Amino acid sequence: MTEEKDKNQEEFKVSGSELKEKVKELIKEGDARRIIIKNEKGDTVLEIPVTIGAIGVILAPVLAAVGALAAILTNCMIVVVKK
Repeated sequence: MTEEKDKNQEEFKVSGSELKEKVKELIKEGDARRIIIKNEKGDTVLEIPVTIGAIGVILAPVLAAVGALAAILTNCMIVVVKK
């Protein structure tokens, strides 16, 4: 499910099993400046700054962290701050 907060921010509600694939998809789209993962209570669990130059360098460790979070979280929200 997608909710639009404003033109520069978008929210997606996903299950833990869908989390890693959705984050990969958002990074590949290339228009995200920051990806924030929140738990069911709305608390920020992980905040990922996404910059063009750093994508290759940080992608593997970030996706490993997202995968670990997916194992812990049942439902979560992804907030995408766009350029």
